[in-house]
Amino acid sequence: MMTDTVSDCLTRLRNGARARKASVSMPHSKLKEAVVGVLKQEGFVENFEVRRESGKAPVLEVTLRYGAGRASAIQGLRRVSRPGRRVYRASREFKPVLGGLGFSIVSTSKGVITDAEARRQNVGGEILCEVW
Repeated sequence: MMTDTVSDCLTRLRNGARARKASVSMPHSKLKEAVVGVLKQEGFVENFEVRRESGKAPVLEVTLRYGAGRASAIQGLRRVSRPGRRVYRASREFKPVLGGLGFSIVSTSKGVITDAEARRQNVGGEILCEVW
């Protein structure tokens, strides 16, 4: 049994990018789909799709994005809030990631969004991870 599915998702993305895989797959959950959706919106992954096969659990298939020279768009992923230590922030307390070069993914009452969008909407929430 896995207790931290978001951490597993980030690890699969990180390992797939380091191994120069075209895509990675993982068990589906709505939270993982929302996190990958934010990564797609910000341009860190090419695409994602949920595959549902009869008699099997749904699978989230993520196509990774690479730049010139097969350099991964994802340089780093760091889990912030974990099951043993939840991290919550108000909208005015979000700190820049890598001096503004990265962003945080935040779970709010308005959905899973970036820290910049959370500041714009003036909502706080749980900081799931940081991406750069």
